[in-house]
Amino acid sequence: MFSLEIDTLARLVIDDAREKSLRIVTAESCTGGLVAAAICAIPGASDVFERGFVVYTNRAKQELLGISGDLIADLGAVSEPIARMMAEGAVEHSHAHVAVAITGVAGPGGGSPMKPVGTVHFATARANHSVQHRMELFEFETRWEVQMAAVQTALEMLRERLR
Repeated sequence: MFSLEIDTLARLVIDDAREKSLRIVTAESCTGGLVAAAICAIPGASDVFERGFVVYTNRAKQELLGISGDLIADLGAVSEPIARMMAEGAVEHSHAHVAVAITGVAGPGGGSPMKPVGTVHFATARANHSVQHRMELFEFETRWEVQMAAVQTALEMLRERLR
């Protein structure tokens, strides 16, 4: 299901987290749990993977991660502040030390001139540390390609944050 590169990154994330005795949590919207699935596909993931939040709707972001509905309405779910709050909320609503969050427009519809298809915001957070953000505009033809690029980027960011 996953590419060799994604599989390798997931293994490295698990190894890095295990080495530092850190637990991981994911908060995913446009990837629908694919980052969690990539990590959990690796034997030994239970040593470090705490939980994953699939917060596809705005209501789920509010109920599971504690993000204000007014903020989502004002900023849009696909935005830097919401990605940052998703990562912070995932750490706060779990027993994990490190979070990665993803929110974006995977397509093929749903894009706008301000947020075209392929726009994805990522954030990583560590308990009691600052949040790091990254935005990508993936220019692929299919939803799956955008999602797989987002999974790879999320794993890369998670690995950087663990180091």
